[in-house]
Amino acid sequence: VQLQASGGGLVQPGGSLRLSCTASKGIGIINGMGWHRQAPGKQRELVAVITSGGTTNYADSVKGRFTISRDNAKNAVYLQMNSLEPEDTAVYYCFAKTSWGAYWGQGTQVTVSS
Repeated sequence: VQLQASGGGLVQPGGSLRLSCTASKGIGIINGMGWHRQAPGKQRELVAVITSGGTTNYADSVKGRFTISRDNAKNAVYLQMNSLEPEDTAVYYCFAKTSWGAYWGQGTQVTVSS
């Protein structure tokens, strides 16, 4: 397994979840890491990305609610999601852009519902 994601689940509106993703060694030099998501019937969209230097970028829909971070020593990326809304319900996929190409995790389901 090259990228292993965890942390999804069911949460009520207004709640929080933290996603984690760890990349295995042997996939090249990791540059950007981040998360996409795909809701039923919708296209996959970028949620957040962080460079090896710590520069971040977020989708407008999650700014102020989600925070991306990474631990370069562990090849890990995290997504802290606060003030979750039903519209955040989706499968979340972590990714890593490396010197050898792009790699994707298996996806983790996030469901926001009362």
